[in-house]
Parts: sequence; C-alpha cells; structure tokens
Amino acid sequence: MAAGRAAARGPTGREFERRRRAVAAMAEEAQEDGATRTLPSLRRLSRALPFGRTHGRLGISSSGRPIVSALCSQESADPQQTALLLRKAWTLYSVTPLYRFRRARLRDYERLLSAFIAAEKQKGLAVEVGVELDIKVALSSLADLRGSELDQAALLVQLSSRSRASSRNSEDKLVWSGWFCSVFGDDLSENLPEDFTSLPLFLSHGAESYTSLVGSWFQKTFDCCFRRLAISPQNLSWMVAMWAGCKLDRAAAAVELVFSVPRLSQPLDISYAIHPEDAKALWDTVQKTPGEITQEEVDVFMDCLYAHFHRHFKIHLSAAKLVKVSTAVASAHCDGIVKILQSQYLPGMLMLLTELAISQIQ
Repeated sequence: MAAGRAAARGPTGREFERRRRAVAAMAEEAQEDGATRTLPSLRRLSRALPFGRTHGRLGISSSGRPIVSALCSQESADPQQTALLLRKAWTLYSVTPLYRFRRARLRDYERLLSAFIAAEKQKGLAVEVGVELDIKVALSSLADLRGSELDQAALLVQLSSRSRASSRNSEDKLVWSGWFCSVFGDDLSENLPEDFTSLPLFLSHGAESYTSLVGSWFQKTFDCCFRRLAISPQNLSWMVAMWAGCKLDRAAAAVELVFSVPRLSQPLDISYAIHPEDAKALWDTVQKTPGEITQEEVDVFMDCLYAHFHRHFKIHLSAAKLVKVSTAVASAHCDGIVKILQSQYLPGMLMLLTELAISQIQ
C-alpha cells in the first residue's frame, strides 16, 4: 500500500478483503507503535479557535465541530467559468480590502492597467525579452464563484498578447491570468466601511513579471496590499484528509504526500503514495460524523498513515515536514501553489483558501 499506485480498476472480492484488512492494520499500527508519534493531547485538541476569530477552520457548528459542507459535490457554478480555473497551477496571495473599487468601471480599469503595463515597459521593465508585444487587458466578473450574499463576485484578470508583426485578424494569445475571490469570507466583509471591497484571496497563473505589474497597479490604484500566502503542514494535513474522503465517479489517482527531511547536507524528499480507496476507507473509519471534520480526526488520520509507514520502512515521518499533498481532487504545496482538478469541489477548496487568506490579513 505504501509502495506505490495500484491499477485503476474495481476491486475483486479478494482485493476488497485485502484492503479492509490493510485499513484495519493501519489503525492497529497507530495504536501499537507508540514510538512513531504521540497522539495529540486533549489540551491541544481543545485549543482556542485559530486566528482569534468567532469561528474556526471551515466554520463552527452549534456543537463546536468544524463544518465542511462546502466540500460536498456542487454543480451550481458556470462550467465555462470554472473550466478557466481547473488544472492550472495557481500561486496564492492574500489581499487587503480594495478602496473605492467600482464594478461598473471595469472597462476604465482595463484601459488604465493596459497603459500602466505599457509605461512600465517603456522604463525598460519589459515582460517579454526579444519580442515587442501589445498587451490587452480583460477584466470580468465571475458571479457564481462566491459562497454567500455578503461575498463579492470573483474578479478575473486576463492579459493577452499579439505580436506587432502578426496580422490584425490573428487571435490574441492568453499569457497570464489572475483572479480575486471571496467564498464565505463574511468575517472580513460584514464589518467593512462602504467604500471598501473584500476580495481577500488572489490566485495567479503565469510569469511573475506580469503578477508583479498587475499587483503593483492594484496596490497603487486601490490602496491594498498583496502578500504571498503559504500553506502550513497542518493545513496540508486538513486538505489531504478532506480530499481523501471525497467521492469521485471515475477511477482516482493515488493520494500522495511529499515530506522534506530537515537538517541534511543534501535535500531529501520522501514520497508516500496510498491507493485512493484505501485512503478513503481509512478516513471513513476515523470520521465520526459525515459532513464534519475535527482537528482530532485529522490528527488520528495522519497518525495512522505515519504508523503504517514506520512499520514498513522504520522511518518517522512525523520528524519530517509535510510540503505537498496530491489527490484526484486537488494538489497543494506549502509554498502556496495549488491545482484544482474537480469542478464540483472548487467551492469547498476556495472556502478554505479564503479563510487562510483572511487569517493572514487579520
């Protein structure tokens, strides 16, 4: 199970029994192998709510349990809009509220941003080397990408280029994309003055030079601040636990965790791949209430994986740093780079990322 990926096909009766036993063994290993990783204490599990906010990760139910209902399959978003966002590596940023941003002025903003990029190129800060390109800016609203009525519609920014040597009838080439969004970002938006717009999460795909230019213009125009958004190992653990429990219609890729081993003269990464059905079966044994996730359940899930790996390879993964998780739903890297693969789970992913962005702002 820890050795690699299995073929994408339905299990036979014998295979199903093998997986059932493997999952049970993993749970037993976590209990038997006390040296692998001390299970979290009740003190740590009952810690104060993160970020000093009125609710914790993914919201808090009346019973005090974090709700993950947004991770359920959702089909309400426009397929054409979501297709622009899937299967691309997005770099994450947090953004403070925009001052005097007006949705009715998007066409004006397009012209101003295009002029700003051209002016920066004239200063010798060309974003493409060796070829003179005209940059076209397009701003558009993605009305479906929000979680509540208090959320602003997402804002998509696209930069396209056309070589001056090409014909006027040639199609523009999309060279960079970025989008602002807020999915259940009520904590930040509900108390804002009227002149401020809350779109705390920004995702970019393309050359850093374009990201820098677009970010500089938004900061100067709307008095906001961009900051790179990293993802902690704890939040990566939450993500892999949530995604491992998701149901998918077709054969899924392996659940993979990548760890970085510290304090070595040469960098060393450890890749740990688990069959998706085994990972889901393990999560189903750990999760107490369907539709909800607690910190304790995430810790127990990870402890089982660590114990299983230690049993086979005598390596304590708890001493390494979790730097990347990959599943059939999405992948995420600690540097703040995500790739979303399944449209039905896009709202839930954006909900968690919005909360991480808001926590950095606050």
